Amino acid sequence: MADDAELAAFPGLTPTDRENLAAGDENFKPHNWQDLKEIIATNNLAILKRKPSDLRLYINWTNKTKATYGSITAFVLTERLRWEALPSVNEESPSFQCNNTVPFVDPTDYKILLNHWPYGFTSDVTHIVVWSKIRIPEQKPEDNLTPESVALVQGFVQRTFVEPLSSHRLKPGVSGDSDNGSNRVLWFRNWTGLQSVRGLEHVHVLVRDAPKDLLDWWVGDRV
Repeated sequence: MADDAELAAFPGLTPTDRENLAAGDENFKPHNWQDLKEIIATNNLAILKRKPSDLRLYINWTNKTKATYGSITAFVLTERLRWEALPSVNEESPSFQCNNTVPFVDPTDYKILLNHWPYGFTSDVTHIVVWSKIRIPEQKPEDNLTPESVALVQGFVQRTFVEPLSSHRLKPGVSGDSDNGSNRVLWFRNWTGLQSVRGLEHVHVLVRDAPKDLLDWWVGDRV
C-alpha cells in the first residue's frame, strides 16, 4: 500500500484526489449517473475520483509497474493492447502501422477494453476505454478535441455502443430503457494534464446497466 511519501511524490494527483485521500473511504460518495452526466457536460473532469483505498492501490500498482516495464505506456502496449509500435526515438509516444488514417474506422486500428482502474462509480456504471493507434486531432492550448473530432468520436460511440444498446432485448424481469441506448452511454476524453497514459490515444466510454453479452462483444475479438 502506498505511504504518505509515495502519495506526495506521485505525479498527476489533483486537489480533488488529495482531499479525497484525506477524507477516507468512510466519507467517499461514488459518482452516480446523474453526477457523471453533469461532470461530462461541463467538462469538469478533474473532479472525477476513485475510492481512496482504490486510489492508494492504483498508486502502488503504478509505481511497481513502472519499475518492471519502465513506463505505463510500455505495460499497456505489451500486456493489454499487444500492439507492435514502429521504431521510434520516443517510446512514450509510439506510432503504428494503420489500415486507415481516420480514427475508429478500421477495427484493427483500435481496441475496446474494460478499465482495470475505473473511477469510483456506482455499481450500475461500466467503465470502458477505447484505445486508438491514430491520434485524434485536438486544439491548442487546452488540448481539447476539435469540433470535427468531437463529431467523429460521437459517431463512433453512436454506432458501436448506443445503437447496439437500443436494439438489445433485455431478459424478462430486467428493468431498463433498452429502447433508448443514448440514455445509457456517456463518453469523454481527458485533456493531457489528466491522462495517465499520455502517449497512447484513448477515449473513455461509460455504459449504464450494460448487458453481459454486449460487454463480451465489445471487449472481445470483433475483427
